[in-house]
Amino acid sequence: MIYLQLFWEFFKTGLFAVGGGMATIPFLYDLSDKTGWFSHNDLANMIAVGESTPGPIGVNMATYVGFVTGMQDAGIPTAILGAVVATLGLVTPCLIIILIIAAILKSFRNNKYVNNAFYGLRPASTGLIAAAGITVVAANLFFSDVWSRGNFLGAFNWKGIALAAVLWVLTNVVKKTKKWHPIVFIGISALVGIVFQMG
Repeated sequence: MIYLQLFWEFFKTGLFAVGGGMATIPFLYDLSDKTGWFSHNDLANMIAVGESTPGPIGVNMATYVGFVTGMQDAGIPTAILGAVVATLGLVTPCLIIILIIAAILKSFRNNKYVNNAFYGLRPASTGLIAAAGITVVAANLFFSDVWSRGNFLGAFNWKGIALAAVLWVLTNVVKKTKKWHPIVFIGISALVGIVFQMG
């Protein structure tokens, strides 16, 4: 049954994606390849929507994937059920771990092995977040299918590169726009994407 698979896949993601929501993205690319529930292009769109909406991106992505997967099954009611199941799958490991930690925190608070274990997790979470960032940049600035056919100039998403360059200038160089709230840039980017049919 697809809902059990949804729960299990997102349970594993929630259990091993150390470092926050962005760390779930490499797991979602793997899930895309393994199940075919959504494409890499769909995932890039999900990331854009997940980053633009309130709430943690990992939870937003799980809800979105569950909804899309449930929609493929039989329509809106199953899409809503898929969204709930995927979200519960993602957050369940966190809840279990937090409850265990809360129960034994006092006895392990100053344990050097526990502190060393958490210190050792830092590089893993940094690597997962870096991999997610590189994957998102590559998905938005390059057309991998064109690259694989040997058309190197055609592999560059010139619209995406131009938008990234303009955003970089507006957020780092132009003094008047440097202090604008990030939501303004998200809105402008969404509008540009709609007008110029990017993606």
